[in-house]
Amino acid sequence: MTFTRKLSIIAMGCALAGATLTATAQTQQSSSQPIPTKQELANKPWMNTKLSAHERTQLVLKEMTVDEKLSLLMGYFGTDAPWKNFTRPAESYPQSAGFVYGVPRLGIPHIWQADAGVGVASQSGPNVRERTALPSGMATAATWNPQVGFEGGAMIGSEARTSGFNVLLAGGVNLVREPRNGRNFEYGGEDPYLAGVMVGHQIKGVQSNNIVSTLKHFAYNDQETGRFNLNVTIDEAAGRMSDLLALQFAYEIGNPGSVMCSYNRVYGVYGCESDYLLNQVLKNDWGFKGWVMSDWGATHSTVPAANNGLDQQSGFPFDVSAYFKEPLKEAVANGWVSQARFDDMAGRVLFALFDKGVIDNPVPKSSNNIDFKKHALITQKDAEEAIVLLKNDKLLPLVNSAKKIAIIGSHANVGVLSGGGSSQVYPLGGVAVSGLGPKIFPGPMVYYPSSPMKALEARLPDARITFDEGSNVQAAAALAVESDLVLVFANQWTAESVDAASLALPDNQDALIAAVAKANKKTIVVLQTGGAITMPWLHDVGAVVEAWYPGTSGGEAIARVLTGEVNPSGHLPITFPAAESQLPRAKVDGYPEVKDQRFEVNYTEGATVGYKWFDAHKYTPLFPFGYGLSYTDFEFSDLKTTIKNDQLNISFNIKNIGTVAGKDVAQVYIAPLDTKWEAPKRLGAFQKVDLKPGESTQVSVNVDSRLLAMYQSKSKTWTIAKGQYEVILAKSATEPQSSTKVKIPARTLDVNGK
Repeated sequence: MTFTRKLSIIAMGCALAGATLTATAQTQQSSSQPIPTKQELANKPWMNTKLSAHERTQLVLKEMTVDEKLSLLMGYFGTDAPWKNFTRPAESYPQSAGFVYGVPRLGIPHIWQADAGVGVASQSGPNVRERTALPSGMATAATWNPQVGFEGGAMIGSEARTSGFNVLLAGGVNLVREPRNGRNFEYGGEDPYLAGVMVGHQIKGVQSNNIVSTLKHFAYNDQETGRFNLNVTIDEAAGRMSDLLALQFAYEIGNPGSVMCSYNRVYGVYGCESDYLLNQVLKNDWGFKGWVMSDWGATHSTVPAANNGLDQQSGFPFDVSAYFKEPLKEAVANGWVSQARFDDMAGRVLFALFDKGVIDNPVPKSSNNIDFKKHALITQKDAEEAIVLLKNDKLLPLVNSAKKIAIIGSHANVGVLSGGGSSQVYPLGGVAVSGLGPKIFPGPMVYYPSSPMKALEARLPDARITFDEGSNVQAAAALAVESDLVLVFANQWTAESVDAASLALPDNQDALIAAVAKANKKTIVVLQTGGAITMPWLHDVGAVVEAWYPGTSGGEAIARVLTGEVNPSGHLPITFPAAESQLPRAKVDGYPEVKDQRFEVNYTEGATVGYKWFDAHKYTPLFPFGYGLSYTDFEFSDLKTTIKNDQLNISFNIKNIGTVAGKDVAQVYIAPLDTKWEAPKRLGAFQKVDLKPGESTQVSVNVDSRLLAMYQSKSKTWTIAKGQYEVILAKSATEPQSSTKVKIPARTLDVNGK
């Protein structure tokens, strides 16, 4: 990678462009007419809140000039890009993701955009925006609790609004099809239903603040290696039952105002000029009424992009040209892009701004008037429910009986790790460790100042806790010998724009854990990773805790789970392979990346993703999808099924038969007995419950009919085959508790499962 190309990616994750074009954003005046007062605007017909968003859009469109419509369709980077001779628009917020000019004379506000995978992110630079960070998207998915997803999204949206942003580039729901994908930590796991439900509720939470959230990345942006150059091929029906189904669930639940199209090609065409993805699937089949924005640097043309469904070019100057500025104006004037399509493009932006309350509830000027203490508790709750107890040989919860405790590795004395790239949130008070990771994008490597060690010291006052950085294996092992108990904090830093070389822990950490475990059998491993890893030392350690990237209050959350203040209730949203040889691909396609070289990625596994792949090939994973231990025990019973109004309903009882309060996730899997699917079974429903010792509850869940069907591409229908199906009540994909059979009649549903 050349120095120039490295510079071109320092600021933005949704953004990497190899172009050498220089450009300067010019401040646009929507009109020479004076900006009307609030009272004058209130009397305009399109400001009548009793009208529908569609009606208001049509009214204001009639008042707009060509240039005013055009202004809504051209987005700029909100950060100076000296390597492109680009200066951000004066009206944008410094070190922000993007900016789009509104039409002030008509009451249409400017659009201020922030990256927001786990919080209100900031571009790197001298004056970063310090905000609250949620745990990673993968961690939130591990809660299996849609309400937690909603509350986290609402918190992010609140901070965004206070920060002056009215569009958040949130809502990442790309399936974990490739476990080494560097951005998996931002997403919702490997199952389309779980991922769609969790991210859909996050989007709903964001938009509860009268701002717009995106849904991204549309579609098949399932690896970072060669993301600008790869071409995805997948059976169309299989795609509808996997990646697209996850996006469809999230769209239906969250109702996002905008969708962000992806960098990669699909069936030979760039995602941001794909008629199939944008027009046929998103707008026609699903009925999406908002606008499609490009990822930063993902626009490649004017006429094909506009006609094939892209509504707004984003993040200039990351593209080669300002395709949706003067070239689009010329294309409309010459009829290459019709006037109707041009109005539709601008109208979709306006519709979303009306529909989500952006126009009626303008965001204030940016401030730091945020209740950080309150928000820290929201992210702490998320982290606590996300932590997964993978193994426990009676070492946890920690008690005061251990007088000498060693904590080794991962800067656990000062903070917790976060993932890198465009989703990077900078913490209040500054980073815990400076100078780590790449000097340019996707760096830096950021540790949030929430110390697991300090949190444990506060809870274990009788113990003497000693820290060792873990860089010297022999020294760490010697400390382990002298200790009653050892906590090894291991990490895997992943980031946008790069994939992990393998699922092994980096930086000799496997050897470190093995040596410490050999020196002291009472070794607990606390993992902070972006996703699945392999564990050659698993049988030698006494306990393993997956803490993911736990966010602003991660240290407190980890300590509360380790000491039993909180009973762990996280369940894996992905499968942990026993070895990479179990995966569909021995290595990431195109890895290591060759600059500007197109290559093919053929997803021959189709919809057989994650646990479905393991089931179909009878592989035994290291840890299965849905897995998670507790400090108490739960009993499932009285499984029943009914079909009413063509809907499969499943009811059962859950009882806490242990001695402490806790939460568990009941998972319902469906297996066809008289027909075949892409895999032996699918997740059909789930429910998280919170029970005191001895307490029980009855749970009733419905199965979305698409999860019982196969998609038919020619007719664009979902068909349920008549026959007998097994309903499995389980604690994970490989831990059935009870099952029953149900006869389901044949049925044909439309493209939206109706």
